[in-house]
Amino acid sequence: MTEGNHKAGFVNIVGNPNVGKSTLMNDLVGERVSIITSKAQTTRHRIMGIVNAPEYQIVFSDTPGVLAPKYKLQEKMLGFSEGALTDADILLYVTDVVEDPTKNAGFLAKVAKEKVPVILVINKIDLLKGQAELENIVTRWKGILPNAEVFPTSAKEHFNVGNLMSRIVSLLPDCPPYFGKDALTDKPARFFVTEIIREKILLNYDKEVPYSTEVIVEKFDEKEDSIHIMAVIYVERDSQKGIIIGKGGSKLKRVGVEARKDIETFFGKRVYLEMFVKVEADWRNRDNKLRSFGYITD
Repeated sequence: MTEGNHKAGFVNIVGNPNVGKSTLMNDLVGERVSIITSKAQTTRHRIMGIVNAPEYQIVFSDTPGVLAPKYKLQEKMLGFSEGALTDADILLYVTDVVEDPTKNAGFLAKVAKEKVPVILVINKIDLLKGQAELENIVTRWKGILPNAEVFPTSAKEHFNVGNLMSRIVSLLPDCPPYFGKDALTDKPARFFVTEIIREKILLNYDKEVPYSTEVIVEKFDEKEDSIHIMAVIYVERDSQKGIIIGKGGSKLKRVGVEARKDIETFFGKRVYLEMFVKVEADWRNRDNKLRSFGYITD
C-alpha cells in the first residue's frame, strides 16, 4: 500500500488527572490498554494503543495527568505529558464537566499554541442536567482554547466516541503505517502484567500506599498454554510492606487472585503468579531507581 492511499498518525491524549483519559483511550482502541480506576494519577508512563484498518493506522498515546510535581517520579510523569505536545499529529485535550478550566494554566497555554489540530474532549457529560449547562461549559473552554474543535462525550457510556473517532481519521495525514498492521501496542507483555498488578493495588489500598509502590516482573516464562510470572512489588518503607502483605498475607493474596484472573483474560492462558514485596527506600526520588524502573531512558 502506498503513502497516497494510506493514512497514519500519532494522536496524543493529554489533560489533568481523573478526567477519564484512560477510559477514553480504551474506548477508542477497543482494548483495555490503560489502567482505569477512580483514583487520580493512575497512569505513569506514556502508553500507546494502536488502531488498524486497511486504509489507516492510529497510534493513540495515553499520558499521565498534568500536575505540579512533588517528587522526581512526578517530574518524569509531567515530562511524558509535555513530550506529548511535541510529537503529535493530532492532540486530544481531555477535560470533564466538573473540572476548573483554569487548573494548570501554564500547560493549557502550551496547548493553545499548538500548530497541529487540537480536539477538546469534554468528558462525563452524562453528569449534566441539561443542554444549557453544556453550552456554558463549551463557551468557557472556547475562550481558553479558541482554535480547538469541541467534542462533548461520555467515554463511560460510549456517547459521541464514534463521531470523535471518525473525525480523528479524517484529520490523519497521508502516511504509511508506523507499526505492523497486527500491532496493538508498543509495550511488551511484561508491561501489561505490571499495570494489571498495579491497578489491583490501587483498588485495594488507601491513601499514599498505592502511589509509593512499583511493580517489576522478574520472570515471564510463557509456554503454549500457560505463563509462569514472578513479580516484585517495591515499596518505600517497612510499614508499607506490612500493609501490602496484610495479616497472614491476606491482602497480598487478594491482590494476587484478582490480578491473576485479569492476566489470564488478557493473555488467554492459564497463569501461575508469584508475588513478593521488597523495600526500596525513597525510590520515587532516586534517579538510579527511576532509571531501572523505566522512567528515565537517557
